[in-house]
Amino acid sequence: MWTKGESEGLQTLGIVVVVCSSLKLLHYLGLIDLSDDKIEDELEMTTVCHRPEGLEQLEAQTNFTKRELQVLYRGFKNECPSGVVNEETFKQIYAQFFPHGDASMYAHYLFNAFDTAQNGSVKFEDFVMALSILLRGTVHEKLRWTFNLYDINKDGYINKEEMMDIVKAIYDMMGKYTYPVLKEDAPRQHVEIFFQKMDKNKDGVVTLDEFIESCQEDDNIMRSLQLFENVM
Repeated sequence: MWTKGESEGLQTLGIVVVVCSSLKLLHYLGLIDLSDDKIEDELEMTTVCHRPEGLEQLEAQTNFTKRELQVLYRGFKNECPSGVVNEETFKQIYAQFFPHGDASMYAHYLFNAFDTAQNGSVKFEDFVMALSILLRGTVHEKLRWTFNLYDINKDGYINKEEMMDIVKAIYDMMGKYTYPVLKEDAPRQHVEIFFQKMDKNKDGVVTLDEFIESCQEDDNIMRSLQLFENVM
């Protein structure tokens, strides 16, 4: 059985992994490396296949300034000259970050969350929109983004099968460094704890409203959402 401290830690594990692992990917791609180098006045787009939206439109749609968007795009262009990232690239990057585990399934779920158009590729705009939410969005926006990650089949609900898939993916990614030490039934217990807390009306699924309400009642989750607000 889980102790009280362990169960509380497990309830916030998914939230922290979402933000932290997303930032690992974005850092790898150069998206959160704000240097003091001279910033180009306009985006250079002569060497990429995908042309991003204009700066003014992205500035209006995100919480970033024009200067920040210029820096973000320069880093993205350097690492992704084609202008897009596919799922295989996600998996390769996460395999480097988590060499002691298997991050392929978590990378798959995270890629789907970034790939809002569900067309098999993630563009610069997709990264910027997600980064804006994760770093500078409201509590509701961050929790809605996380809910969308957990809602694998995008039907507006999180069921136990979906949550089991996410939890297993997180444990597999962490590998031998999983804490508490992984027992055979640990993912199932984690899912049961999640539903005891989140499924307010006990109908077997968690809605977005239930998810947001439950998270806002948890001080640990609220603190975890603030951990990376000053990264940029």
